[in-house]
Amino acid sequence: MGLNRTILQQAVTRGILSQAQADQVWQLSSEQALDTPGFRFTHMLYYLGGLIAIGAMTLFVTLGWEQLSGWGLVLIALAYGGAGLGLTEFLQNRLRLPIPAGIAAAFVVALTPLAVYGVQKAFGFWAEGQAYRDYHRLVDWRWITMELATLATGALLLRRYRLPFMVMPVALTLWYLSMDLTPFLFHAQDQTLALRKTVSVCFGLVMLLLALWTDIRSRSGKDHAFWLYLFGLLAFWGGLSLMRSDSQFDKFLYLCINLLLIVAGAVLSRRTFVVFGGLGTAAYLGDLAYGLFRDSMVFPFALTVIGLGLVLLGILWQRYESRLKKGVLDFLPVTARTFLMRRH
Repeated sequence: MGLNRTILQQAVTRGILSQAQADQVWQLSSEQALDTPGFRFTHMLYYLGGLIAIGAMTLFVTLGWEQLSGWGLVLIALAYGGAGLGLTEFLQNRLRLPIPAGIAAAFVVALTPLAVYGVQKAFGFWAEGQAYRDYHRLVDWRWITMELATLATGALLLRRYRLPFMVMPVALTLWYLSMDLTPFLFHAQDQTLALRKTVSVCFGLVMLLLALWTDIRSRSGKDHAFWLYLFGLLAFWGGLSLMRSDSQFDKFLYLCINLLLIVAGAVLSRRTFVVFGGLGTAAYLGDLAYGLFRDSMVFPFALTVIGLGLVLLGILWQRYESRLKKGVLDFLPVTARTFLMRRH
């Protein structure tokens, strides 16, 4: 539950706080909220503007850019990157605005593939005419150099600024890398869809472990692990969900994994885990109901029961959440327990 005026006023009424103390606490909370990402109108403008700028130099680069020389692309990327670094320094050190500063730094990281592509084009690496915008559309092992350079740039800037939104292009690049590694590590004739799903699941699991490690190591109070969790879940859960099987045991195993995601989300206080786990659980129950009641008038009623059952489960979880979390924490080592208690 977030702090609000009503809670503070109740504290004043009960004599827990004086009116002056309540006003001071509210002022401190308001100042802290300015630096904490959330669904505020100001923050939404930050992210909308930042994503448009990043998209302009990544997703929406047109074929007209291919008429420029490779060194021309490099100069444009360096000019934009220098401006982005200057803006990051100004926002971070002069205006003390970490959220827009992180967006500006992420913009610089997102320019790295364009710069590397320009160098490669200048040396004739893309002589057959593949366009830069395909970087975000097609899987190709030759993108790996651009991805590794982007990760290196992201690591250097993160070391300097340590702003959470900067992890977004790094996590996205890791996701791209997981897809482009498949044709690099395996022969072309082995690039089956099943193989890509397996690689996606494995790489997503590695990214989730990296996110957990980042979460445990973080002492700044800033959420550097969010984007790693998100893209790790997209790779892991997406690959897992696309693995079609007629085996009931495999489907039940899929259900168990999604239930574990829900539990992990509750323990770690990560709603993304709960969302993905809930979608997977609903998909399993819907598939089960369809298999049992296909072509039957009972099917809609079965889905209704499943939906209401999930609502009831949510009610029970809310009622016994603290008790269940305490039971889980009691089984964990002291280090893990300390970390999880800090998360809550």
